[in-house]
Amino acid sequence: MGVFVFLPLVLPLTAWPIARLATQHLHPRTATTLLSAVAAVMALCSTLCLGLLMVVGTAQLPGNPLPDGWSDPEVRASVPHDEIAGKAAIALLLAVVLSCGRLLWRHYRVRRRAHAALGGLRDTTVAVLPDTEPYAYALPGGPRNRIVVSTGMLGCLTSRERRALFAHERAHLTARHHRHLLVVQLAARANPFLLPLRTAVSYVAERWADEEAAQSVGSRKTVARAIGKAALVSRGTPAPTLAALAAPGPLPRRVAALLAPPLTARTWPPLFTTAGLALWSAAAGSVLSAMFSANSAVTLLLLLHAATPL
Repeated sequence: MGVFVFLPLVLPLTAWPIARLATQHLHPRTATTLLSAVAAVMALCSTLCLGLLMVVGTAQLPGNPLPDGWSDPEVRASVPHDEIAGKAAIALLLAVVLSCGRLLWRHYRVRRRAHAALGGLRDTTVAVLPDTEPYAYALPGGPRNRIVVSTGMLGCLTSRERRALFAHERAHLTARHHRHLLVVQLAARANPFLLPLRTAVSYVAERWADEEAAQSVGSRKTVARAIGKAALVSRGTPAPTLAALAAPGPLPRRVAALLAPPLTARTWPPLFTTAGLALWSAAAGSVLSAMFSANSAVTLLLLLHAATPL
């Protein structure tokens, strides 16, 4: 296999073009689903590769509990500089596990505290907190999905803008955007080369909710005004995995998109256009990269399986 065994670690770089093009030319719903799936596949392949590199690189060390066949010369020959790669993989894999575990724990803790803070309120889909600080966010899980908004935020908006706010947060909950956001957050922790996908999904998930809110309210300008006002006064959300109306990111692009004509129902541009050709090429490159990445990881796994004594 040679140096190709390291492909799963670097091939996530090929997803950058599709992230950029998807945010510009795809419907936000399609872009969110596509980029989340690409990030998940490449992160899994990358993590599996690290685990296999660690096994191959450390199987020959004295006192290890691994099968003797895993330290055979033909197995070690599949990984260039196997001892160095194996020891480096230990540190990297440990960092990935700790980082992802910390993110999951933080996500769980924030959601648990947020639900606990609503314990004294009526069990309704909208929880209004008597707080002068303006904020609003979608809170999934618990007994029911809820929209949390402060009186400070409601006081900054008109009645139509409040409708836009609730429609936006309801779209986050209905489409389960928190799952997409958590997936790309974990993927970026597993492989830093996937950071652009995390940024892209955070943006297109908000755009998806913006479009749903505009359709629900019937006025794109109203949603744009609500977003602008909320961004000026909001303090954000307790965690990056909780979606909010005034989420951090390229807010001017969101407002400009809402002031532009509504998006067409087509989810993918035709092939014989500039945008279509670029997207199809980038998507094909990302799919091939994911396939090569998976092939490299699985080939090494099969090699270890063949060297395992019965």
